[in-house]
Order: sequence, then structure tokens, then C-alpha cells
Amino acid sequence: MSTHPTGSAIQRIFIDKQSPAAYQALVRTSEAVRAVAAEAGLDRTLVELVNLRVSQINGCAYCLNVHTNAALRAGETPQRLGVLAAWRDTELFTPDERAALALAEATTALADTALQEAAYGTAREVLTDDQISAVIWVAVTINAFNRVSVMSGHPVRHR
Repeated sequence: MSTHPTGSAIQRIFIDKQSPAAYQALVRTSEAVRAVAAEAGLDRTLVELVNLRVSQINGCAYCLNVHTNAALRAGETPQRLGVLAAWRDTELFTPDERAALALAEATTALADTALQEAAYGTAREVLTDDQISAVIWVAVTINAFNRVSVMSGHPVRHR
């Protein structure tokens, strides 16, 4: 539940439940993107890093929770997850991961064309065309899921 500027609570609509056909189309898109990423040779941990970084930027607690668990299951380390928000300031990420993270950030911050050009330039140096396309699709898809969860007010629950 969110708070209205007047201080009253606003009951959010879980749009995934309200419009299940639209949500299922997004899920199918996500499944297709996961297959494209695998076919392009992107490691599952790299895909989860992209999901997490975009979710950090968008402030989606629900997706951060889901994809942190997915990253850990895929073999990602707690150390790298802990510093992901500051990935540029560490040596913990490979050139491919750095290129993918920059491209994901540029996809999320569409208004920053200088960021897009720099990210694309770096990606062109280390990623194939198929990998660039897959990273952008992963970022596009998680951006959509972030918006579904944030606007629905999906809660993160204790396990």
C-alpha cells in the first residue's frame, strides 16, 4: 500500500492479476528472451546481473528479491552482488559483464544519448551482435517487469 500526498493510503491494483492476458504475454516474452540470451552464449549469471542492475536503477524491491535469489542459484557470489551498484569501481566484473551492465544502464536511461553511445561502443568491442541484442532484450524485459511490480506495489515478504 502506498501513501497519497494527503497522507491517506492508496490500495494498489496488482495489474498482473487484473490483466492476466497482458501479463502472460510479458512472461512469454521473458521466456523467449531467456532463450535468445542462452543461444547468444550469455551466461545465466550475466543475465541475472543485468536484471539486478536494472532493478536497482528502477528501485524495484520485488524484482531485486527475485533476481538476487536467481543469481545466487546460478552461482553468483554474495561479494559481487553486494558491490553491483558500484560495478565500475571494482575489478570484480569481466569485460563482457562490464559491457553488458553499461548497455543495460543505457537501455534503462533512454534520455542519456551520450551514455548510449559510450555503452554501445564498449559493447561492440567485446560482445557479438547476438549478445548485444540479447542484453538489450534482457534489459527491456526487466524494465517492463520492474514497472509492473512497482506500479502494482508488489510486496517483498520474509521467507
